[in-house]
Amino acid sequence: MATNVYIDGTWVPASGGVIPTYDPATEELLEEVGFADAADVDAAVAAARRAFEDRQWRSMPPAGRARLLFDLAGLIEAHAEELAVLETRDQGQPVGVSRAVSVTGAAEHFRYYAGWVTKIEGATAPVSYPDTLHYTRREPVGVCALITPWNFPLMILAWKLAPALATGNTVVIKPAEQTPLTTIRLVQLAERAGFPPGVINLVTGDGSTGAALAEHPGVDKVSFTGSTETGRSIVRASAGNLKRVTLELGGKAPSIIAADADIDAAVAGNIAGSILNSGQVCAAYTRFYVDRKRTDEFVGKLADGVSGMRIGPGLDESTQLGPLVSAEHLRSVERLVATGPAEGAELVTGGQRAADRGWYFQPTVFTGVQDGMTIATEEIFGPVLSVLSYDDEDELAAVIARANQTEYGLAATVWTRNLSVAHRVAEGIRAGAIFINMPSIPDMAAPWGGFKASGWGREMGPYAIDAYTEVKGVWCHYGS
Repeated sequence: MATNVYIDGTWVPASGGVIPTYDPATEELLEEVGFADAADVDAAVAAARRAFEDRQWRSMPPAGRARLLFDLAGLIEAHAEELAVLETRDQGQPVGVSRAVSVTGAAEHFRYYAGWVTKIEGATAPVSYPDTLHYTRREPVGVCALITPWNFPLMILAWKLAPALATGNTVVIKPAEQTPLTTIRLVQLAERAGFPPGVINLVTGDGSTGAALAEHPGVDKVSFTGSTETGRSIVRASAGNLKRVTLELGGKAPSIIAADADIDAAVAGNIAGSILNSGQVCAAYTRFYVDRKRTDEFVGKLADGVSGMRIGPGLDESTQLGPLVSAEHLRSVERLVATGPAEGAELVTGGQRAADRGWYFQPTVFTGVQDGMTIATEEIFGPVLSVLSYDDEDELAAVIARANQTEYGLAATVWTRNLSVAHRVAEGIRAGAIFINMPSIPDMAAPWGGFKASGWGREMGPYAIDAYTEVKGVWCHYGS
């Protein structure tokens, strides 16, 4: 089954052969999955188009569509342990994270958007043309390509798939080639739930498969989560038929620690907000701007906290820090970390591969970091933390300006007991989500997305309903 793709309600062999997926904890082959070529993409898009055009799905009574989403949420929960173990084996994250974040989050998103199906409404407007009723309808965009990343493959797919289905779209899913297994399993569960043929289609493959989807003239919308550079290529590919595009891209989230902050709470919260999933989180806190009077205390406690973390395979219940996702990504992290000492930063702890077998990397803390250094500007996507100092809280405007000196703008945090400082930072930082005295924790009811090169549009909450619908205005003249 893993070597098949899912098109028009049927599992069929992929035309392009197979690609491997590996266990990052052991480097062993887990599975070979189907490699969808352009012909498979054509077939999947055509199936999604037929399912959209025949109206069986988008004209289904809202309560019926909601029931299918509720049923899928229930199936995710019924298979929660299976999905958590599969996510950990394929991606590497600790199984506790897979259970509490990935699987639970996926089920909650389907349940949340199942509740939205019966609440998608239009509006009337008092237009000035006489004897005329004007009203709006929210209608599905059409065929949506959902291209997902390798860091939280199951949950981020749910972020996209649940609102796309809730609003009556049909979809073609393309997971990251490194982590396709829970996506395949979720599509199997959706088939069991009873979604009509063609509503959900799945093609697995590498970047060429995703590019074929992004360029396809039969696709009306692309929702992509991944690197900023790939996001730019999707924008270029979308120009042919002016596809709607939602992008959630890279980040280099700053954390500002004020002089009055509770340092113990700031250290604990920043570790939670930076080391989750071995730092493979777009919103991970990576740049720490600390009042110089508190820098030594913060650095010492931060280094002690991360250096004591238990590194190991995600299936070990005691593991706090799992492996990176692939050998290629490990090499990227190693290359970027090496620039720190070379450019004058001081390595406090970590900085090396953590095991001979498995793609583990030590949690790493640098101090004495300057704003222009590579480790302070490039997204590393690993457990690498850079501490920068500032001189006084009176210079808060300057610190905000420094924090904004990045192409990214996904998330940020501030640690302070002073409400004035907290709200000044929240207003001043150019990012899509600001967290005050807490880790970065998305929620299905709140908007998620970035400013600048961190993306276009918003996911989650009612904002995802906007992202997957078009607004149609209807003019009804009832005069003579």
